[in-house]
Amino acid sequence: MVVHQALVATTAAAISAQLAVWRKSWPEMGVMAFLPEAEQAAVGVIQSACLGLSVPLVGAVFPALIADDAFLKEGAWLLCFERMPPHFLIPELGAGTGLDLADSCGQALAAADLGDPPVLFMIFDGMVPNVASILHRLHQALGSGVSYAGVNAGSESFAPMPCLFDAHDLVGNGVLGIHLPAATRVAVKHAYPVSETLMRSTSAEGNRIDLINHRPAFDVYREVIAAEYGIALTQANFYDYAVHFPFGLVTAVDVLVRIPVAFNEDGSLFCVGEVPPNSMLRLLKACEVDDETCVTHIAGVLGLPDRLSSASPLLTFYCAGRKMHLGTGAEREIARLKTLTAVPLVYGALSLGEIDQLEDLSIPRFHNAALVCLN
Repeated sequence: MVVHQALVATTAAAISAQLAVWRKSWPEMGVMAFLPEAEQAAVGVIQSACLGLSVPLVGAVFPALIADDAFLKEGAWLLCFERMPPHFLIPELGAGTGLDLADSCGQALAAADLGDPPVLFMIFDGMVPNVASILHRLHQALGSGVSYAGVNAGSESFAPMPCLFDAHDLVGNGVLGIHLPAATRVAVKHAYPVSETLMRSTSAEGNRIDLINHRPAFDVYREVIAAEYGIALTQANFYDYAVHFPFGLVTAVDVLVRIPVAFNEDGSLFCVGEVPPNSMLRLLKACEVDDETCVTHIAGVLGLPDRLSSASPLLTFYCAGRKMHLGTGAEREIARLKTLTAVPLVYGALSLGEIDQLEDLSIPRFHNAALVCLN
């Protein structure tokens, strides 16, 4: 997958020097770059450096970077591929997104030999409100021809910001896709405990919940938090508590996290990720600090440290909402992940939504509050 990675300063000299070193070892190299939101102006610097050396490039801007148990607001992660994998960048996703995305996947894979099935890793702009529906339509078109994984990029404030790029363009409201070898292992987990209260989203559209049990969503949300956890939720303290008590979207096999991030005066709530009309919901309580359930599961799925690839760094995306909830416990969780997997480095970025698949059916799903790890 990745043959080397480096955290570099966002200067033309530092980036060009790193690319030149890699170019000597891997003449057909390609690069994926991750930048923190505070360094978004450096996209042009990376593009110019890659164009100058004719190095293929894809990348994204995230709220922050991960370097072991530290969250960084400066620098850039550069990931070096021995040979650039098939990839695509689609700006301004529209109504026919599923078919457009499937066509781009097919074209990118046409000349590739990545094993069967390769991993389709997607990075969506976090402002795209209907990622779950897009994934559903994509699966209808592609089926189990690929394995699905991915994350959302963008601003932690959910302000519109172009956040996806290649060597030529910087775009928003789109998706970046890259095909990774079939041997790539992926683990995604949130491990949030589920409450007993069951609710129905009797009126919802996209990521907005208007009514729960035929009443304004905010009113019901407030009542359930009071009954389950003894918290007096108000509009004034909504942002203090919502990240700690997300909704759980009940599916046939498990519960997907949907974090409320805003509300309207009419009582409607906005979440990260779609909530279909008439879907069943439960109130979740975010995991406790130092709970090891999530990272233990990830280590088991990846088969680390038993596999030889434990010598390889672990590419990790960590939900920004999860970090907000855990505070400094997020650093401890990543440190424990490194210990359990015995990898030499955990690196990656904070994400604004996460994608996995149901293994038996290869059906992609959109999460909040999860870790996404690739090895």
